[in-house]
Amino acid sequence: MKKFASGLAVAAACSLASLTAQGDPQPTCKMCPATYISHDEIQAYLKRGIANNIVDQQVRAVDVGKSHVDVAMVYRGRLTAPGEVAEHDFVSEVYHVIDGAATLVTGPDLVDKKRRPADATNVKMLNGPGNGASSIRNGVTHQLEPGDVIVIPAGTGHWFTKIDDHISYLMIRVDPDKVTPLKDEAASKADLQKGVR
Repeated sequence: MKKFASGLAVAAACSLASLTAQGDPQPTCKMCPATYISHDEIQAYLKRGIANNIVDQQVRAVDVGKSHVDVAMVYRGRLTAPGEVAEHDFVSEVYHVIDGAATLVTGPDLVDKKRRPADATNVKMLNGPGNGASSIRNGVTHQLEPGDVIVIPAGTGHWFTKIDDHISYLMIRVDPDKVTPLKDEAASKADLQKGVR
């Protein structure tokens, strides 16, 4: 019994020493404010996108310590022939479908891959460097509908191949390399006041 109690005491001492060695963990974004985006602001971007045929609009881009997190509103109209494949080197994307439906193909094996120009607006302002392609070899097909969520890691191609009428979705971009510029509430309001961009 003494050996058991002695072993238990040694294990407890080692555990305590291990916790002490790890130190006091600190938040990766100490004293950072939360970012609130109203429904009205999101709807203003959606309405502008529909009215002016703007597919992807950055609403906010926030520094959360070790990463940027960007919020975008996307509206895509009818698509009867497959569009171009997109792939981003550093930025992962999460789509939450709000309205409409579409067929999306994902996968890493891009066919006829071509580097996106570094001075392209989407590269500079939305999703950083990456590639375009004509298709995805051995891709996985997803039928997106309202309420669905899909996570697309950096380096994974994504390709809308069919949209019967339209699809709108809220997009969250995770940008650990901080390749996209920040956009705060004041910049968002100024952007919306400009109307068409």
